[in-house]
Amino acid sequence: MALVAMLAGLDAALMLLGLPAPVTADRLPAVHGPLMVIGFVATLIALERAVALRTAAGYAAPGLLGLGAPRVTLTIEEVVREVAPGLTQQLWTYNGSMPGPLLHGRVGDVFEVTVVNHAPMGHSIDFHAGMVTPDDVMRTIPPGGTLLYSFTAVHAGIWLYHCATSPMAAHIANGMFGAVVIDPPRLPPVAHQYVLIQSEPYLGPQGGPVDVDKVDAERPDAVVFNGYADQYDARPLPARVGQRVRVWVLDAGPERATSFHIIGGQFDTVYAEGSYLLRPGSGESGGSQVLALAPAQGGFVELTFPEPGHYPFISHYMLDAQRGAHGVLDVTR
Repeated sequence: MALVAMLAGLDAALMLLGLPAPVTADRLPAVHGPLMVIGFVATLIALERAVALRTAAGYAAPGLLGLGAPRVTLTIEEVVREVAPGLTQQLWTYNGSMPGPLLHGRVGDVFEVTVVNHAPMGHSIDFHAGMVTPDDVMRTIPPGGTLLYSFTAVHAGIWLYHCATSPMAAHIANGMFGAVVIDPPRLPPVAHQYVLIQSEPYLGPQGGPVDVDKVDAERPDAVVFNGYADQYDARPLPARVGQRVRVWVLDAGPERATSFHIIGGQFDTVYAEGSYLLRPGSGESGGSQVLALAPAQGGFVELTFPEPGHYPFISHYMLDAQRGAHGVLDVTR
């Protein structure tokens, strides 16, 4: 009966996200225990010419700001959210979502971010995309406080932002992280472009926040892309034969590294930590099988698919793939 209840809870949670319920009796071996039910509600973050493709129903989804010099307000708030029927978690968030809003710009853009703390405890923010002294802008903001954080995007890449208040690992694990994408100069357009942020939740008690003891012991309950275990098995990411796909990947941690791999595919372009490691036309006929990233590192890969089918993507740390760091690209003609 407990298993039946968990599966029913999963179905309901996926319906809240507007996703098809994938679990039937013949697929029970694919379910990683209660993680499919208690994974945090999340969103697909997509880059399509600076427009967010999808927002999960009933959820303050991370959105992509238009290119330019964005001014944005990030509100720090605690959110008690039902992640499955009868199961809630208290998240510490930027703008009510985990991951937080996705910011997007070009080299030279000036970002002006107003951070408002509506939470009952102190929090902060650290934008890796900016080079500024930490003395003032990364200070802990008391409840009710406001801070203006300005930085210039000097270098391209996908950059982590996160809470810098101690214990930092717990604040990140409980939802206080997001990404800033700064396009490399002359980045060519592609048919499909996605962003996957890997993180690991350390679930606390019903209705409560992160379990700090689990964080200290490095015992995550799941490892996920964009906040929810296995979500891209339920709703695969679309692509088409012969069309170029770019996947940005950021490892938000706080503790687990990743080795991003697409089963059945080979990367002809690899960009990591601000530099191309592999590009077409180099004359070397080389390819790549993984994008290896430590916590807080990021980059992107590109590839095309020669034939239709279902191409799983995973962290090649296989235990983490089993914990939920996997999904599917659905390639059609």
